[in-house]
Amino acid sequence: MAESTRSNEVTFRLSRSRRSVPRSRALAHAALSTWGVSQDVQDAAELVLSELLTNALRVPVPSDRQVGVRIERSPTDGLLRLEVSDAGAGRPEVRAPGAEETGGRGLLLVEALAHRWGVEEREAGIGKTVWAELKAPDIVAEPVGEEIAAAVVRPGQHVRMWGGWHAVVSVRSEPRDDTGHPHVVLGLTEGPALRVRATEPLVVRRGEDV
Repeated sequence: MAESTRSNEVTFRLSRSRRSVPRSRALAHAALSTWGVSQDVQDAAELVLSELLTNALRVPVPSDRQVGVRIERSPTDGLLRLEVSDAGAGRPEVRAPGAEETGGRGLLLVEALAHRWGVEEREAGIGKTVWAELKAPDIVAEPVGEEIAAAVVRPGQHVRMWGGWHAVVSVRSEPRDDTGHPHVVLGLTEGPALRVRATEPLVVRRGEDV
């Protein structure tokens, strides 16, 4: 299995094995948890991905072909996009199985849970990509800050530290220490005061922008 991760995207390739279905759910769970997706949306996304992957594994293709999976979040649109690519021909269609049939309901479930879904030809190589998008309004874009020296940080700004944003309530300069470097002490609304070199680069944002 090959895997790569970006801030808004996770991609991986899986072997053509039934064990790949629970593996894909585990990888999706890890990504969606990191992105702060609500439990309801997370459950629906994992179920949709399972159905798309199960369908892809049933498509006849050369034995050495893997299945590609891509999960993308769009904070601007509030959407999650799930993609499953395979090397098989044809296009999946929603079926209406009879009451006694045990299969054939995967795309009915996808259609019910997804905001929309569809099929595209792969840009490179043979086969297709089946995708589904789910509404995820709780996805929030990570605030982007400006990197400045600690000495010019001012009260009212927010500093990126310890995995989150913290409001600065006070700034105090300290004399040079034994190493000859001046320091500043930033008082924060939460956690201990932050003592750093005056030249230390910190990521900050204005208070009203956070």
